[in-house]
Amino acid sequence: MKYLFWSVPLTVVAAAFTYWLSTDAFSDVDSATTADSYDIEKGALAYAENCASCHGAELEGQPEWRSPGADGRLPAPPHDETGHTWHHPDSLLFDYTKLGGAALLARQGVEYDSGMPGFGDVLTDQEIHNILAFIRSTWPDRIREVQAARTDADRQRGDN
Repeated sequence: MKYLFWSVPLTVVAAAFTYWLSTDAFSDVDSATTADSYDIEKGALAYAENCASCHGAELEGQPEWRSPGADGRLPAPPHDETGHTWHHPDSLLFDYTKLGGAALLARQGVEYDSGMPGFGDVLTDQEIHNILAFIRSTWPDRIREVQAARTDADRQRGDN
């Protein structure tokens, strides 16, 4: 009986602690990854300086972006609602931008040069987050909601 008396409260405490560890209450995320630290205006400027030459000033991407060129690479896709950027969680978009396509795919055991260079030596993490926040800010509400849900699911799985 004494065992039962202590086992229930201990189980509740252990469950609460486990839940707390799995939430953002114990997250080691720095300020560069929190939504309130994003600067959309700075992101727009950084996008114009670093991304627009391939992805378009209006986020429209390159023509025929779904068809590989002679080199086997796909042209730069649009980042507006007509592209597939919003199909991916924030962590993948960040890693793809920071590392580049070839390096990120190599981490997954795939050898393919998508043509996307890595910007980790050019942009700070904060600048990358700002660019992604700018891109997201241009999407219609429904698309932002879908992408946010994918990001939340990614976080819950611990894939980020």
